[in-house]
Amino acid sequence: MSDPFTLSPELAAIAKRWLHAYAARQTEPVINLFSHSAAITYVGSDDGELLTEPDFHKTFAAFCDDQAVLVPENLEVTAYEAGSFGWALATMTIIAPDADKSVAFRCSFVFALENAVWRIVHIHNSNPKPNMEAMGYTSRSIEELTASLQSEALDLGHTGIASVMFTDIVDSTALAAATGDAAWSNIVQSHMTDIAGAVETHGGTLVKSLGDGTLSSFASASAALNAATRIQQGMQGQTQEPILRIRVGIHTGDVVEKDGDYIGTVVNTAARVAAAAAPEEIRVSDPTRAMVGGNADFAFGDPVSVQLKGLAGEHLIHQLDWRT
Repeated sequence: MSDPFTLSPELAAIAKRWLHAYAARQTEPVINLFSHSAAITYVGSDDGELLTEPDFHKTFAAFCDDQAVLVPENLEVTAYEAGSFGWALATMTIIAPDADKSVAFRCSFVFALENAVWRIVHIHNSNPKPNMEAMGYTSRSIEELTASLQSEALDLGHTGIASVMFTDIVDSTALAAATGDAAWSNIVQSHMTDIAGAVETHGGTLVKSLGDGTLSSFASASAALNAATRIQQGMQGQTQEPILRIRVGIHTGDVVEKDGDYIGTVVNTAARVAAAAAPEEIRVSDPTRAMVGGNADFAFGDPVSVQLKGLAGEHLIHQLDWRT
């Protein structure tokens, strides 16, 4: 699966232009680069610097005019875009000549295309300070945490937020009766081997087999969808009877791992989503669908609202078009 975000020199240049204009108190170019959306937001580094609609543009113009002139130094900006959306991160040292002070500063931007023009819809500023000073505790640095994780060889993909996939063989009881226990056991074992291969290829873990079904976990929704697609496509190449058909269900959420097994609502929901799928279908929950957003690698049918056994209320589920 390709990464939807690409480096954007254009957005990096816009962010730099805005920062230099804002530091120099050039109000007109500062305002002109802002979005006209009602969602526009500015989060400054001071307590009272939170600006939203209504009257955002007028308020920010007055705010800009009221500030002291600043000088950004060592400015570095990295920006990315995907379709009509983009973001940028700027780091710099801000010099206040009148006060003879300097401070490390960070600024993040969210951009949106409006009538083929990139505009800023969100800005968030911060000047980092030690956690002990701000909140009364100290924590390890990112570098220390990274080194610790590497030395301990932890696999964070199997705890916390995960996408859980259930597979289930359709009409397994009738097929088992028709083939006999010994033959059916061999058929299921071969099927499980194929499932495990697809799961591992896409970075997942086959947690356990459930008779004629499987439970797998993935660190990302896209990995789970890719594995499910690979499994269903592989099922199409069968030439030897009995021809197996499966249904697949995927749900994303906060999983609980205990003694190498997964328990809790996420697992139950994934199983119910699988049960709601028709033979040869892949169905995903609404949270799983939301996780992949507009990723062009995946196509979905219209969502349907269903009741899932044992779970309260109506639930939106989506059919993944794996045949495209």
